[in-house]
Amino acid sequence: MNTKPLSDSDLDRLEQLLEDDVFQGDAMRLDEIQAMLCAVVSGPVPVMPAVWLPEALGKGIDSVSDGVVSETIELLMRLNNDLAAALRDDETIAPVLYPLDETCEEYDYAAWADTYVFGAGLAGDWFELAGKHSDDLSELLEPMFLLNGMLKEDVEKAGERWFPPAEEARLVADIQENLPVIVQTLYNFWRNKRSGGTVVNEESKAGRNDPCPCGSGRKYKQCCGRPDKLN
Repeated sequence: MNTKPLSDSDLDRLEQLLEDDVFQGDAMRLDEIQAMLCAVVSGPVPVMPAVWLPEALGKGIDSVSDGVVSETIELLMRLNNDLAAALRDDETIAPVLYPLDETCEEYDYAAWADTYVFGAGLAGDWFELAGKHSDDLSELLEPMFLLNGMLKEDVEKAGERWFPPAEEARLVADIQENLPVIVQTLYNFWRNKRSGGTVVNEESKAGRNDPCPCGSGRKYKQCCGRPDKLN
């Protein structure tokens, strides 16, 4: 297999292949695959290609003798290796993002975050595997949960106050801008765990559901502990 890093033309070719009829519309988009693999290579335990490739390609993975499928798999393996190397070397990963509509004024960060969370689940329960540092992991993942809408849904189901629209928009924009840093921070969290290093934990910090110590009257997770202050 070619082990050279993917070029822009390779990525264009991969994007084209993913839309081939052999995959019957089941293949993930390139942005989704990148997000999933960022989580896969970051996690606490290895996730084999036999696990993530079927998720990426759907039914088309069964046509292994097809030239399109084999070429796609080779490019995906190289993408996986590129992402692992970049995160290992603390290089900035630029998220592949698709526009929400033809105006290209807004991009689908929600899909990227949602597929990252999905990819995390392929390694098992990250929170269980984080052990005593599960609260720290929860904080690091909150930006993803905000981008994909899960955090807002949980807050509203609990009958709690959500951010006013203008504040939510500012918060989302901040997370979008810092997404590469958030991804690297999550990788570093697990790298420290795997190497037996120290995961930073501020013992005096308020709990996520405790009143914020700043005196605002809001819960810590919705005030000084909100996602834009986790980096």
